[in-house]
Amino acid sequence: MIKDVIVSLSVGGPRDVAADYALSLCAPFEMHAEGIAFAYEPVVPGTVFGGLPYDLMEASRAEGRKAAEAAVARFDKAAGNAGVASESRVVQAPVVGAAEVFGRIARRHDLAVVPQGEPDKDGAEDLIIEAALFRSGRPVIVVPYIQKAGFVADRVLLAWDGSQTAARAIGDAMPILARAKAVELVIVATERAQRDEITGAGMARHLARHDLKVEIKRIVAPDIDVADTILSYAADWSADFLVMGGYGHSRMREFILGGATRGILQSMTVPVLMSH
Repeated sequence: MIKDVIVSLSVGGPRDVAADYALSLCAPFEMHAEGIAFAYEPVVPGTVFGGLPYDLMEASRAEGRKAAEAAVARFDKAAGNAGVASESRVVQAPVVGAAEVFGRIARRHDLAVVPQGEPDKDGAEDLIIEAALFRSGRPVIVVPYIQKAGFVADRVLLAWDGSQTAARAIGDAMPILARAKAVELVIVATERAQRDEITGAGMARHLARHDLKVEIKRIVAPDIDVADTILSYAADWSADFLVMGGYGHSRMREFILGGATRGILQSMTVPVLMSH
């Protein structure tokens, strides 16, 4: 069951797509929502010798905290209007440190909801996504920055490749799948498979035991871009929610996103639940 949700709040923008989406998810499921707004430490450009003046640094910190407090106030008001039990807080941290903090906090929740990183922005959202996905041990829903609608999961697409992460994502999504009107298991492959795990038959039988009627769609094509194929099919099928494994490999202390995961996060058009 999903009962406790953590949300990364957007600071300084006109809308908070992750917060709005999270509250619309929490209301029907009677979940508790916690909003976290980061007041980022000022970033000193490497070209500035000796650092910025103290007064300028303090003014930047005060401005960042004011924006974070405004995001928290907006979240609290929206949660009250939606009838969602909630709490919120402001956390002061550097950009990289904030991602680590969010990943640790998310471990104490059932689910994290975060916004997709916008093009040409500072990349803070991307770091939050990676920390939530790879360091929390919990599923994460990434909400497109263009998202306007609230939570809807009538037509759910499951990206399946027989992997551990894909299986984990489907298991984590079960409370959402239980409310879906249509579920489709899509497999993107470069050759015809022989095993049930790859054809999707085994997973479809498993989901049937949870009273879910699942259709299987297998797309076979050589040299295909998996992310583009999934997103194209999601649009053709009018999916409103996508579930998939989040792939990456460790390099020193950082995770490097897998190609399909990176492609989905860059070009996503519907909310995506990912698990690692």
